[in-house]
Amino acid sequence: MAVDTTNPAALRASAMPVERADRTGCPVHELRRRLRESGLRPTRQRVGLGWILFAKGDRHVTAEMLFDEAARARVPVSLATVYNTLHQFTEAGLLREVAVDGAKTYFDTNTGNHHHFFVEGENALFDIEGPAIEIGDLPEPPEGMEIARVDVIVRLRRKES
Repeated sequence: MAVDTTNPAALRASAMPVERADRTGCPVHELRRRLRESGLRPTRQRVGLGWILFAKGDRHVTAEMLFDEAARARVPVSLATVYNTLHQFTEAGLLREVAVDGAKTYFDTNTGNHHHFFVEGENALFDIEGPAIEIGDLPEPPEGMEIARVDVIVRLRRKES
């Protein structure tokens, strides 16, 4: 008899070890595992928002964009919960915060070292591919401090024709 390894109740009923569920390749199980490994409890809201964030590959979202996507996906969360979750994911190392303007912050699912283009007037943020930017001669940080990372945002605008 086959056991539905994506259903926790079916796993318990079959006395199958829980570790087996993590090996099924199920994206939701993988997301829950990533949350636990990052020190976050995989609550229904975190899993729902995480699924929306990470299921589409590398991307840049604002809290408002994620809130709208959650509403369309019928994930019941408040805007405050979206903000809290994005900041928790960032602190846990699952997201990278990119401050474009004082009031505009994007959250990037690609946490590796890279830089960004920002299209003014369109509020579009996207990655600069490859090692196109070289940074040298950084200032010596103050005593007791170290440079965590350097963010470069190249601002673009459409040419007037």
